[in-house]
Amino acid sequence: MRADALRNRARLLAAAREVFAERGLDAPMATVARRAGVGVATLYRRFPTRDDLVRAAFAEQMDTCARVLDEAVADPDPWRGFQRLVETVCALQAEERGFPEAFVRAFPDTARAHTDAARAQAAQDFGRLVARAQAAGALRPDFHPADLSMLLLAHGGLVVATPADHAASRRLVAYLLESFRAHPSRAALPPPGTLDLITWPLPNGEAAQGGSGV
Repeated sequence: MRADALRNRARLLAAAREVFAERGLDAPMATVARRAGVGVATLYRRFPTRDDLVRAAFAEQMDTCARVLDEAVADPDPWRGFQRLVETVCALQAEERGFPEAFVRAFPDTARAHTDAARAQAAQDFGRLVARAQAAGALRPDFHPADLSMLLLAHGGLVVATPADHAASRRLVAYLLESFRAHPSRAALPPPGTLDLITWPLPNGEAAQGGSGV
């Protein structure tokens, strides 16, 4: 690509990640183009479909997850591999709020065969990692691979509510990992974030006022 084309592509991908984080993956393509400072025609020349743009926008994060999963499966210590995988995926979730939706979204028929095969392999690899960690006595025997989705949904809710509070994110991940252990580690948790009972956001977007009355 020419230098100007490379710059346009970089601007489009950065804008897409911002817009997807704010408005979801179904945000208008025109909004992405406008945020990037280019015309809609330029956007469609680079990324003919929405899913082309989604895959390109989060390609680095997807590659990171695939690499860390491979490393976790190969790690002789299955708990260490499991822990690193969870921490890495949650860190990506905190850094790129649009990534979790992209991670689970089904792509169109043109890419479905490749995507489904990759997901099936990832699910199989994660299942093997879980089985090894349980056989080693490190992961509680009633952990189910689907619990990872539950973890990501819980952590994603925290990230959406407090996007700048990375300390709270790390503390929640540590709590969840501790709950997955077959035996308590007694290790100190990361320090708490900025959340408290007074400023915690309510469902209507307002903050709680006054004390708890306890």
